[in-house]
Amino acid sequence: MTDPSTTPPPEIRDYQLAESVGYLISRVKSTMSNMVTQKAMAELGITSTQASILFMVASGKCLLAAELAREYGIDASAVTRLIDRLEKRGLLTRVRSSEDRRAVRLALTAEGCAIAAKLPAIFTSVLDRLLSGFTPEETGFLKSMLRRVLANNVDSNSITRDTASNSDARQ
Repeated sequence: MTDPSTTPPPEIRDYQLAESVGYLISRVKSTMSNMVTQKAMAELGITSTQASILFMVASGKCLLAAELAREYGIDASAVTRLIDRLEKRGLLTRVRSSEDRRAVRLALTAEGCAIAAKLPAIFTSVLDRLLSGFTPEETGFLKSMLRRVLANNVDSNSITRDTASNSDARQ
């Protein structure tokens, strides 16, 4: 453990955390998540992560545990624990696929569907509060920039895959 009285090295001391895009995005994500949790917990008795999973299943974007793991960038065991909690609460079920017995799809129960239907209003109210004072043009620009950030990740993933397959081909 470092001594709290020592001066940090210049790399740390000179780094402007408040000017870091990564730090700012992380803080916004954390703030949004906390606000959704407060509202969803008060109104529906679920956390923001549970709300997000219910919404992804309800929307059809993620119907398998592996899809949720990829979407959120978390390991399969963490997703399994989240699904277990939601299943125990009676909000979703696991359904074995009739086409592929190995695949287990996620489906919302009637109560899960009722909760999922209330989530867009919660998400919207949180964003309305956080984007208060933004013009529609500024909000559109922010979304455009965030989409570009995400697209850069997709592009870098394909470059990484291409590099790996080229490397495999040479070996």
